[in-house]
Amino acid sequence: QVQVVESGGGLVQPGGSLRLSCAASGSGWRINVMGWYRQAPGKQRELVATITGNGSTNYADSVKGRFTISRDNAKNTVYLQTNSLKPDDTAVYYCHANYLWWGQGTQVTVSS
Repeated sequence: QVQVVESGGGLVQPGGSLRLSCAASGSGWRINVMGWYRQAPGKQRELVATITGNGSTNYADSVKGRFTISRDNAKNTVYLQTNSLKPDDTAVYYCHANYLWWGQGTQVTVSS
């Protein structure tokens, strides 16, 4: 079993930044891909960004150029640097490991 825990959400003004963190822990499993999805009220969960163990990344078009995903393989930790935040980025952000294990989510609210 793998536990996934997110942190770093909060309230930020438009144009601001937040850094989200996600740590996956548990023995006996190799973590290949990690990433972030988000879900806004009344909307379906959508991809934000993913990163593989060798550093290959994939971003949703809506966040390209503003968000950056990175990873510390030794710690099974993934980060999401979010810049130039917009009100439309408001959502609960969920982290996953291998698309199998998911965290409880961290709230990001962009509002003036």
